[in-house]
Amino acid sequence: MKVLGLIVEYNPFHHGHLYHLQQSVKKSQADVVIAVMSGSFLQRGEPALVDKWSRTRMALQGGVDLVVELPYIYSTQKAEIFAEGAIALLDSLSVTDICFGSEEGQIEPFIETVHWLNKNQKLININLKKELAKGKSYPRAFSDVYRSLRATNDVLDLTQPNNILGFHYVQSVMERNSSIHVHTIKRTGAHFHDQEMTGKKIASATAIRKHLNTKEGQKSDIQSYVPEFTHAELSHYYSTKGSFHSWEDYFFYLQHKIISESSEEMKQLYECEEGLEYRIKREIIQASSFEEFIQKLKTKRYTRTRLQRLLVHLYLNTTKSFMNNALKEITPPYIRVLGMSQKGQKHLSTIKDDRSVPIITRASESDHPVLEKDIVASRLHSIIHHASGSSFMDEYRAIPIQYDKNTKEFL
Repeated sequence: MKVLGLIVEYNPFHHGHLYHLQQSVKKSQADVVIAVMSGSFLQRGEPALVDKWSRTRMALQGGVDLVVELPYIYSTQKAEIFAEGAIALLDSLSVTDICFGSEEGQIEPFIETVHWLNKNQKLININLKKELAKGKSYPRAFSDVYRSLRATNDVLDLTQPNNILGFHYVQSVMERNSSIHVHTIKRTGAHFHDQEMTGKKIASATAIRKHLNTKEGQKSDIQSYVPEFTHAELSHYYSTKGSFHSWEDYFFYLQHKIISESSEEMKQLYECEEGLEYRIKREIIQASSFEEFIQKLKTKRYTRTRLQRLLVHLYLNTTKSFMNNALKEITPPYIRVLGMSQKGQKHLSTIKDDRSVPIITRASESDHPVLEKDIVASRLHSIIHHASGSSFMDEYRAIPIQYDKNTKEFL
């Protein structure tokens, strides 16, 4: 049986995601589709537009059979750790194939690049230190070294965001000596970072979120860019909660946290390096919005994404010691199921007894510190809607969403 694994955020699920899902199934000839999906906070250091349960419903309606949560310890990380956590989870779920979207569109350059990097690692590290010493961010320094050492016209472009993630997926599969077959689909339509919606049917999730989080943004304006079920889900979420989620909603909480904490306490936070705690404390009292704050913090060395991830860790009080201990585990500490179709449920039942990694369907089934951090992340993500009736106990009460593909109804 062919089991396809997808690594997703669906923030929100749009036509580009639907195209990728359908083409991935076609390319892999999959019988079952499993998505490992980031939870409350995402890889670029942002709060998810809507909660993970809403995004799970979108995924199931889009054709996914089983949705599992990518724990916070992996989801808010640089590409390498993000990929390692996601691939480890999919491997534990007996996935036979994965397929990712990329600007490249062909899998061979990814495999060849992994082999080349493994062969030239010492030389790369020497040159990387030189580039970092110039004050460059790690992604920029790595990209520059890579291109300078591979002075040909047909190298994999590792300046492109999806190529970078795809490279690390392939690298992780190969390093694990996994039997997973890797495929890629060329991205179509809008670029990953496009800020505006155009006349095309496929807009970037970035552009959709930007539109929805403006005062003038109307949900009806995005109808042509998302499937009908996504539009309905977003409309329901907004009418129930009163707003979507963006960093601006959490700025007051960040201010309180940063002002009340000492520099020494902040220094213990994961990814807080090289005196960043002093810069953060200095700039927070001069900024009147999150956007102004992040613009003041940004430098050539510290990109927006890098800083946003640090601010997530600050908001969740995630220390270096906690994260380093959590990441020592070779295998994922658990598999948390968020939703499933009948096919997904059947697949789970066939593999459940053979798993070394426990499968969790309720948060109350485990007291693992990593799961506790996921619960904290969910609660702090929902805090802006607490007045609308959201309960801090919702995460403990939640059970996997079940979806009938035949009737297209939730059970």
